[in-house]
Amino acid sequence: MYESFFGLKERPFNVTADPNFLFFSKKHREAFDHLIYGIKERKGFLEITGEIGTGKTTLCRALLGQLDKNTKTAFILNSNLPEMQLLLAIVTDLGLEVKPKTKINLLTELNRFLIAELKAGSNVVLIIDEAQNLKAAQLEQIRLLSNLETDKEKLIQIVLVGQPQLKEKLDSPELEQLRQRIAVRYHILPLDKTEVGDYIYHRLRVAGADGNISFEPDALGEVYEYSSGVPRLINLICDRTLLLGFAMETKTMTLDMIKRSVEEIEGYVKI
Repeated sequence: MYESFFGLKERPFNVTADPNFLFFSKKHREAFDHLIYGIKERKGFLEITGEIGTGKTTLCRALLGQLDKNTKTAFILNSNLPEMQLLLAIVTDLGLEVKPKTKINLLTELNRFLIAELKAGSNVVLIIDEAQNLKAAQLEQIRLLSNLETDKEKLIQIVLVGQPQLKEKLDSPELEQLRQRIAVRYHILPLDKTEVGDYIYHRLRVAGADGNISFEPDALGEVYEYSSGVPRLINLICDRTLLLGFAMETKTMTLDMIKRSVEEIEGYVKI
């Protein structure tokens, strides 16, 4: 709606997990580096956690775009699948066709595929998003996949991505065998106050802004106070503020505009 007025090629504050808009805060860079290290060094299990809206899925999509052509990947977004369906989804996302689709056939074909990829000098990565939703039986199924290995190397690297409840779940006694296999862990924190402005202007630049859109310093402070540095909430308030700027025909976002946007988001604006 407001793109033409601001000279943008697209909306800068959509809440979709678009890797082109990923802002590498210190925390996101560290999380990314942990993932790259764990995958390249074939560490087996990796765990990435963070609160809702901190950019975990966006980070994973960016990771997929950075891995080399010798790394095959499967990215599972729906973790609410029965054990058999989860295994089928993994095999399918790796591009394998198995008939008949029995559990033994799926595991046999997956093992054959992993050994072939290792011989070809390739790596295989499985990323499971929203992994806090996985039940203990599903996590045990995933642990068994890690048993597919040679004497020296893991045949598949498994990245579990989820909210803090994932860590709590993995700390349960029944999942001790899985927990002991996790070699790389990282928890993504929200942006700090000094990073909020950098994040906003980064997204504006990616969307095509030429520096004509500005947020006054106290407006940026209010964005941080409302969002606590959570990227998804920053997007919500900034998108609403740009819409308000369009209505007011101004390209300077003020404290009052941020406050009005917060009121509209929270649903208590006075008419």
